[in-house]
Amino acid sequence: MSKRFSPSCERNQQPILEHLAIHFQDVKQVLEIGSGTGQHAVFFAENLPHLTWQTSDIIDNHPSIKAWREESALANLNEPIELMMGRDAWPDLPTDAVFTANTTHIMQPEEAKQMMGLVADSLPKGGVFCQYGPMKIDGAFTSESNREFDAKITSEGCGGIRDIEQLKTWAKGMQLIEMHTMPANNFLLVWQV
Repeated sequence: MSKRFSPSCERNQQPILEHLAIHFQDVKQVLEIGSGTGQHAVFFAENLPHLTWQTSDIIDNHPSIKAWREESALANLNEPIELMMGRDAWPDLPTDAVFTANTTHIMQPEEAKQMMGLVADSLPKGGVFCQYGPMKIDGAFTSESNREFDAKITSEGCGGIRDIEQLKTWAKGMQLIEMHTMPANNFLLVWQV
């Protein structure tokens, strides 16, 4: 079966939704970078019916995203498109918001930098980017578990947990307007063009 399940998605989707319901209240079209299993997309599209949710990821993850989407039968949830930072062109979509969860620390630094720049360049004035995941503050890990997690993922070839100050320097054209502390030592950063 192609439908995959992520326990962390199940745990964090409600806390994230509480903030998206505020920051995406005037949004019409959201692009999700790195839809993963597809769970977040279904949950957020179902609970934010005023907007259209566009899924995207590397092609290997499309079967699971499609399985979740088909089971949900949501009219405001679109088929995934192929998108990988550093490889694929930015999609030509009428997007006024972008969401990503637990992708920035997987990307290599140059890919994360590219993502910040592309989001800033593609969103219209007033557009919103909500970015969820573990972050460093002023070069420091916010917990010992995040330090251990960073060592694990970098040893596996991932880019590692990024510093919020570094993200600010990469987000030219966007302002960090809110920083929400989230469960399990994560943050939800809210950027606006």
